[in-house]
Amino acid sequence: MKKVLIGIKDNALTFKYKKSTDKIDNNLVNTNIITHNELVFNEEYIEENKKIVIGFVRELIDQYNIKQLIIKESELTFTALDLINNNDKVKAIFFREEKQLSFDICEKVLTNKHIRIINCYNMPPYMLECFDQRGIKTESRSEIMFTSSFMQGNNLLQYSKIFYKLSVRIEFPLKNQDLEDFKIFCRINKYLRSIHVNKYSKSELDKIICILKEEKIKNIKIYVHDNVNKESDINSLKKLNNKHKHSKIKIELKYSDTYLKDNLFKQVVVNVLKVCGLLTFFLVTTFISYVLISNYRAMKRVNKIKAEINEVVEKTDSTKVIEELNKEKEENEPLVSNGYVASLLQLNPQTVGWINVNNTNIDYPVVQGTNNKYYLDHNFNFEEDRDGWVYMDYRDDAVNLSKNTIIYAHNRYYSGVMFGSLYKAAYKSWYTNKENQIIKFDTLYGEHKWRIFSIYNTPVTSDYLQVKFDSDEEWLMFIQSLKQKSIYDFGVSINVNDKILTLSTCAPKGRLVVHAVMIE
Repeated sequence: MKKVLIGIKDNALTFKYKKSTDKIDNNLVNTNIITHNELVFNEEYIEENKKIVIGFVRELIDQYNIKQLIIKESELTFTALDLINNNDKVKAIFFREEKQLSFDICEKVLTNKHIRIINCYNMPPYMLECFDQRGIKTESRSEIMFTSSFMQGNNLLQYSKIFYKLSVRIEFPLKNQDLEDFKIFCRINKYLRSIHVNKYSKSELDKIICILKEEKIKNIKIYVHDNVNKESDINSLKKLNNKHKHSKIKIELKYSDTYLKDNLFKQVVVNVLKVCGLLTFFLVTTFISYVLISNYRAMKRVNKIKAEINEVVEKTDSTKVIEELNKEKEENEPLVSNGYVASLLQLNPQTVGWINVNNTNIDYPVVQGTNNKYYLDHNFNFEEDRDGWVYMDYRDDAVNLSKNTIIYAHNRYYSGVMFGSLYKAAYKSWYTNKENQIIKFDTLYGEHKWRIFSIYNTPVTSDYLQVKFDSDEEWLMFIQSLKQKSIYDFGVSINVNDKILTLSTCAPKGRLVVHAVMIE
């Protein structure tokens, strides 16, 4: 008859079969006795005296504040769950065997209404949905070994990631392995809402739509990122939309900004030639129209991106996102705490925070590239965009924050997007309002408030863009130089241990700069 060894370590209860190599007091080898941190029972004794053993286990859970079970051999799951007897203090189970959980074990776990986390090597894919419906977070230690560009490009290497994915990108042309893996993805996923493809191809689109219909997936938008100008292609897309509207699959073209701008100017030239008699009037009208249209498109484009961002934030379970990001952290690494920022990593993995400036239009997620050029002409969705996006200096530490965290964006004065409304900071009525002197910039690792201590216009220079300092004296001299430039004395003290935030954007005669010190 096997003996069950129940060990106690930290806040975990470990269940395993006693082996000959296990070091146990000789007095316990042939008995059922509780010691300082171990219980040893043979299976027959447990079966015949289950109420007594349950009592022992209950006392251990209360005395040692047990929060989780560690099960070395999965067949002990039934015994372990019976003995904890639905104790509401035990929230997690960790299966140590490197094999897939059986259906019977999964069913047994589902009978415990208090378990909220399961960590295992692997489990049947269909059980993931069962646990999700019960509010149980599943963590798998094994990666799915897919070789297709589709799976790798969308980082779909675990069942949980496949299950919760909202949006995917597909590169045409598709290989057979891509199609097979996309089909597998559709069978597992329950949250897909949009598909982005890199170019127009009727034959490739037909393959994708065919799989969607086979798997009975509806309410999907397919965005085609291509500058389609052939009337035959446009008519073909219209026919595809009409053909599949009952399945609620919609295809939408996403033209590049460069293409739209080039075609707009071509139309202007044609119109000028047609009405050369009214050239002056027409040019003035065209210029005004272009500015208005450009501003309207900029606002519409940015508002659409922000709507997509807000939708993801609302629909994402921030608790699950935080748990997923923190589970592989090293002991001394900072833990992610802001779920609303972390939820955006699925749209843009370079997201590092969110900035909000009172009484302006500045309310955006902040990204950080590998250089300070990419986000000058690319937006949050990695699309070419002359308005760019709000981004952190690539030299800054986005985890622990540098002494000087620098954030840039274009000054789109007319449309007000990006830092287009930061010009208000130079108005006395704005900067003397104490409510406006507090900037909120949150990161993945904390929520922070910053108090403005300097605002000024400066020629194009890099003297305020220093992020590292060799001494406290150098730091204090740097701060003093920023204060001396300010158009207003905010009366804010800054010491050697403080960190500052710098907002920088274009101005008519150089740069408009705002500095603030972290206060929370």
